Amino acid sequence: MVLAKTDPAVLETLAEYDSATVQNAAILVRGYVPEGIDYTGPDLKQLIGTGGPVVVGYALTSTWTPLNEPSSEPADRNAFWDSIGEADAPVIAVLKDVDSPARRGAIIGDGMAYTMAALGAVGAVVDGNARDVPGIEKSGMRLWATGQVPGHGPFNMLEHGASVEIAGLTITPGDILVCDGDGVTRVPVDIAGEVAKACADVREKEGASHRYFTSPDFDFEKWRSER
Repeated sequence: MVLAKTDPAVLETLAEYDSATVQNAAILVRGYVPEGIDYTGPDLKQLIGTGGPVVVGYALTSTWTPLNEPSSEPADRNAFWDSIGEADAPVIAVLKDVDSPARRGAIIGDGMAYTMAALGAVGAVVDGNARDVPGIEKSGMRLWATGQVPGHGPFNMLEHGASVEIAGLTITPGDILVCDGDGVTRVPVDIAGEVAKACADVREKEGASHRYFTSPDFDFEKWRSER
């Protein structure tokens, strides 16, 4: 899969800001958009790297069944690994559990994490369960998931490279994902440069507000008369 990419400096700039600041910057660039194409819902949790630096990368997507043998021929998971290795850029591996019932077995563990990290994945965003979380942490991967369990049954990848819904957010391969403790903000590649520049404006405006309200000279009556 050939990814449409932006300047690497844009990703570096986005990584200087938290996911909420990036979301606010995107509003300045394009206005409000539905949350389902903007950011993840509250059931996605950061399991590894809480309090650490923001992780930014290009999304590569896949779907998995961890409990039951699929009714159709499963896909070759090596093709997904290859897409990560061929990206030549930081990748966020995106995995979705599409089994029935979903979110009951694990769809990522430490073996997969070591493979993906070696190929260039800097994090994984999982609509489903993780297991072997301490081992995943040792691989160097950061991890967001909707849950944890200790096992899985017959384990197959159904496809990769299609749009998937992860914790209420639709992610398409090649989207830029900005990931931290609040969750994931999606940035389309075609506006990523503008969003990165707008982050400084958001930070300055918020900083001015924070300085105003924490100033020893703050006066409630003055503030009320001026607002």
